[in-house]
Amino acid sequence: MDFLRNLGDIGLFIHAMIDAIIFPIPALFSQLSLSALSPDRAIWLASIGFVGCLIGTPIGYGIGKASGNLVLTKVMKKKWYDSATALFTKHGEAAILVGAFTPIPFKIFTILSGCMSYPLWKLLTYAAIGRAVKFYTVGVLFYVYGRAAENMVDSVLTIILMSVGALIGGIWLTVHFIKKRREKRSEIPAVQGSKDSVDVTAGEE
Repeated sequence: MDFLRNLGDIGLFIHAMIDAIIFPIPALFSQLSLSALSPDRAIWLASIGFVGCLIGTPIGYGIGKASGNLVLTKVMKKKWYDSATALFTKHGEAAILVGAFTPIPFKIFTILSGCMSYPLWKLLTYAAIGRAVKFYTVGVLFYVYGRAAENMVDSVLTIILMSVGALIGGIWLTVHFIKKRREKRSEIPAVQGSKDSVDVTAGEE
């Protein structure tokens, strides 16, 4: 951590990138340290972390694709692995969004996506949404409130992440519900048509 911190912007970029691959300590810590030193550059630092994370995401995906569950079971805590697997199996793509707002390390979801051959473009899309909220929330707080934001990050970030997570979850559930309704409606005419054909055939006999 000290080594990365001493590298400044480059250190934050590297930290954010390897955070999405395998590094156990979240890049948020590097971002907080550097933002506290230079609040006027907080938005820029958020952008560096965000880009680094997006570059690291497909690398983590590739590791999962190549190694399967081997990496996850060897280097991650079993409770994190089990929670992420259950979440991914049950909710699919929503798990990636949820994962961006939970204490479960996001790298688990990038590697797990590769293991399960989840579409990379979807992973990048959801990763971009979730990580943007995290990085830029911290960046805006430091840019607006300066070093005083250090005492606000935990509480404000938690509230914002929970709110955004609930909003995104609500939107996803609504879209999922509408899709299900449309699928059911499209199935009804097909079933009705097959019944009609059976009745016609029976009448001719």
